[in-house]
Amino acid sequence: MTYFESVKQINFEGIDSKNPLAFKFYNPTEKINGQTMEEFLRFGVAYWHTLTQDLSDPFGAGTAIRPWDHLTGMDQAKARVEAAFEFFEKLGVKYFCFHDVDIAPEGNSLRESYKNLDTIVSMIKGYMKDSGVKLLWNTANNFTHPRFVHGAASSNHADVFAYAAAKVKKGLEIGKELGGENYVFWGGREGYETLLNTDLKLEQDNLARFFQMAVDYAREIDFDAQFLIEPKPKEPTTHQYDFDSQSTHAFLLNYGLQDHFKLNIEANHATLAGHTFEHELRYARVNGMLGSVDANQGDPLLGWDTDEFPTDLYSTVLAMYEIIKNGGLGSGGLNFDAKVRRGSFEAEDLFHAHIAGMDSFAIGYKVAQKMIDDQVFESILADRYHTFSEGIGLDIVNGATDFKKLEAHALSLGEIKHQSGRLEVIKATINQYLFKAIANQ
Repeated sequence: MTYFESVKQINFEGIDSKNPLAFKFYNPTEKINGQTMEEFLRFGVAYWHTLTQDLSDPFGAGTAIRPWDHLTGMDQAKARVEAAFEFFEKLGVKYFCFHDVDIAPEGNSLRESYKNLDTIVSMIKGYMKDSGVKLLWNTANNFTHPRFVHGAASSNHADVFAYAAAKVKKGLEIGKELGGENYVFWGGREGYETLLNTDLKLEQDNLARFFQMAVDYAREIDFDAQFLIEPKPKEPTTHQYDFDSQSTHAFLLNYGLQDHFKLNIEANHATLAGHTFEHELRYARVNGMLGSVDANQGDPLLGWDTDEFPTDLYSTVLAMYEIIKNGGLGSGGLNFDAKVRRGSFEAEDLFHAHIAGMDSFAIGYKVAQKMIDDQVFESILADRYHTFSEGIGLDIVNGATDFKKLEAHALSLGEIKHQSGRLEVIKATINQYLFKAIANQ
């Protein structure tokens, strides 16, 4: 059966194309620094937003019209697998991601849920073999069901902790079976609503114990995927324990887990934390923790996780700068954890949205690489911090001074002269590179 009959293979047609079902900037075979765009960007499709999202929101029922809507239960799950691989093939994406409940419905018991998963995983495995599409990462949904009302690994109930552990154990086994390159932990309800009834230390200690058990079990079954934690500051809890890159890194350092995990950075989660996307990427990169990216954006006028497809070219340029400086994402990738808008309810809109996101990151990649080649930001930083490359500044950097020597230096100073930060010039320079890249496309 064909699920997207109106869509043929999506191809690169260039900036002058008027075809909404064609790439304008993303050319999968174009090489930059010896790698094709397809190889370096490693785009992935989020199964939940693309195949299972009905476009409901807190104020209204779902509006999505999908070719598998007439089915239910396992029949619908099987149809979604068929539709998923048709979508991947037509879009030309080589990776996908999923939660356990995205691919198979939960049963009336954990055993029945396992059985449902086994059936669908076997089906997915066959499609992966035939298509060459790979699993970027999988994860367990330990937040939607009412059993997780008070959290999962940070729950106040030991039975819930055990249930969550069983789901992750199964998830690790599935990841190994499907050749998953990463495994993600997102603490959907790992946090608190109020401190008035929360034992914060016990909950964080238990969360660390949970992560260590996952590390131990992955080693036991010889599953060598990269473990990733995805920071988010709030929503649905008031405070999430993986608030942002820095607090998550501190948590891992505190519990001695830093060698087993990297971070999966999401743009919309960054802005919810009061940071820019590039800040979260920069912190993770300079601390050796950048593992993968959830590519989306939020609406600055709305206070929740809107998961929009990325179209902000400033953001994609600065994000790709960090990714290139990181040497790429290794086993990670750019997963579109993004959903079409509620008014974009037709199945074809799923293609339009992914094309827009892929084009946005493609031009961001080209502009960021050109700016790195021209040493734009590197020159700015070298000039701005030049006093630390000589004299007393170099002594500070090399640890060759102390407060007494610094006091003596300060007493000898006259007026300290600053230079302009030239932020407007910097932004205009980014614009210039963007305009040039578009003009030369």
